[in-house]
Amino acid sequence: MRVLGVAIRAEPRVFTVSVLASALYALMTVATARVLGWVTEEVMLPAFRSGDTTAGALAAAAGAIIGVALFKALGVAGRRFYAGLMQYRMQARYRRAVTRQYLRLPLAWHHRHPTGQLLSNANADVEAAWAPIAPLPMAVGVVFMLIIAAVSILVTDLMVAIVGFLVFPAIALLNVLYQRRLAPIATRAQQLRAEVSEVAHESFEGGLVVKTLGREHTETERFAERANALRDANVAVGRIRGLFDPILEALPNLGVLAVLLVGTVRLQAGAMTAGDLVNVAYLFTLLAFPIRALGWVLAEVPRSVVGWERVRSVLDASGSLPYGAGGLAGGGAATLEVREIRFAYETAADEDLGVPAEAEGPGKAGVPGQTGEPGAGGEVRHILHDVSFAAEPGRTVAVVGPTGSGKSTLTSLLVRLVDPADGAVLLDGMDLRDVRQGGVAATAALVPQQTFLFDDTVRGNVTLGLDVPDERVWEALRLAQADGFVAALADGLDTKVGERGATLSGGQRQRLALARALVRRPRLLVLDDATSSVDPQVEARILQGLREAQEAEDGRGATVVVVAYRKATIALADEVVYIEHGRVLDRGAHLELIERSEGYRNLVNAYERAEAEQDAIDDGDDTGDETVSGGREALA
Repeated sequence: MRVLGVAIRAEPRVFTVSVLASALYALMTVATARVLGWVTEEVMLPAFRSGDTTAGALAAAAGAIIGVALFKALGVAGRRFYAGLMQYRMQARYRRAVTRQYLRLPLAWHHRHPTGQLLSNANADVEAAWAPIAPLPMAVGVVFMLIIAAVSILVTDLMVAIVGFLVFPAIALLNVLYQRRLAPIATRAQQLRAEVSEVAHESFEGGLVVKTLGREHTETERFAERANALRDANVAVGRIRGLFDPILEALPNLGVLAVLLVGTVRLQAGAMTAGDLVNVAYLFTLLAFPIRALGWVLAEVPRSVVGWERVRSVLDASGSLPYGAGGLAGGGAATLEVREIRFAYETAADEDLGVPAEAEGPGKAGVPGQTGEPGAGGEVRHILHDVSFAAEPGRTVAVVGPTGSGKSTLTSLLVRLVDPADGAVLLDGMDLRDVRQGGVAATAALVPQQTFLFDDTVRGNVTLGLDVPDERVWEALRLAQADGFVAALADGLDTKVGERGATLSGGQRQRLALARALVRRPRLLVLDDATSSVDPQVEARILQGLREAQEAEDGRGATVVVVAYRKATIALADEVVYIEHGRVLDRGAHLELIERSEGYRNLVNAYERAEAEQDAIDDGDDTGDETVSGGREALA
């Protein structure tokens, strides 16, 4: 009732109109019984007794029946239209609410919930939550019908009414048993819908891995296992409903038989007329439909409650990032200061269906937690410890460190995808937590290592709805060294790149992602190994273009923080921040760190040897084996 009450309070006018239309239908249904009783008593029986009738009597009988039928049809049309309108409005409203909540919740929450589950919340669960809305006005209206019919039956003959009304306690008991049997099975079926969606989504997302490793059979079996479990759960639900519905329909019919039996005895005793018996019997015949309408609502209630609880779990989720009221005004490159920040990842609790926190940062295998303290059954792994550094306007800072040292986590903190447990990130001297909503996104841009392109045109992927002229798009493409291959495409900026940019190479996708950030002219540009798939020569031209933009006098330059691996990239930075095990071990110019930091020197040389190894393999060089061996030793 609480779930249905939410819908009624949300759409009071539509619900009222639909209930009034249903009440009109109910009233006309009862009136049909009265009309039939009147026609039997006043038209048909006199005709049988006298052997003839008048045209006026037949016209009156036909007019009464047709008039009642027209009003009944009007009630049916109004009830169905407004009930459907109410249902679809509630589904649309809560789909939007769930989607807005997804956008509001931080990255930490999303990493604890699989995409398939989120899709199920926004689709199947919302539909299930409001499934009873369509039959609800009918059910409310037929309650009115039941009341009118009950009063009419009681007024006609008390004895027949008592016999007929014995069916109602039986129906109530049947509904209680039905709810208790169906509720846990419906809950299981709803959960399995989400699991099937999760498996399908993972298989589609990992299509390349599945194909290259020949795991089609395994994925098919994994999907079949969940699909078969869902089938079995739905069959179990169908069995219970299949048992419930016939009994629900049979009970009113048994009541009709009992009424006819007792009514015949009462008719022979002269306690009631034939018209009264026809009236009462027809009313009990009609009661089968109102009871079925109530059954339709009751049948959907278990799924509705389960769907509603799953939707509410999203809408009630906490962890949103609070915003301040400050603005990051000003032009030119921003001043960045990272002040003693600490951060930890929290593995998902059992109910979260998350993934282990083993990778570097958001978007990888890690599941970030905002507090740094254990959550509900989660295990905390501290990643960053008192990290501090600063970048003056227009300067380039390279962040270097081994895998798992927290570099990607740091980039997410710089653009406030997550907040640190302790410490602060400041832009132009303002804590990012004090900036108003949208302020950080308008000032800073992150280009992640894992590039995502939409199934849209080149222009659409670069602008993402930003209203800028094509000249500015080409400017960003030139700076990202993407203008050459875009110009060579069949339709230029209007070329569709396919789902996730399937028609482009990895390097081309990364350059479009970089252009997407540059077209917004950010004051802080954060590159998380954003050119790893780009040729070294192209990467050098990109970084040189960024350097020239920084030195230009038009105020369009940006402060750049780049997670880098290649020695040539690192050497272009004004300062290098060397991170290991989540701590800043050293800072300074590249050559200075090469001289004084053994760990940094070994790491950079290992990266260089590994790159040489790959080049040797690609070129088929005779010295490739020796290079590979050296690269492996360095990495070890």
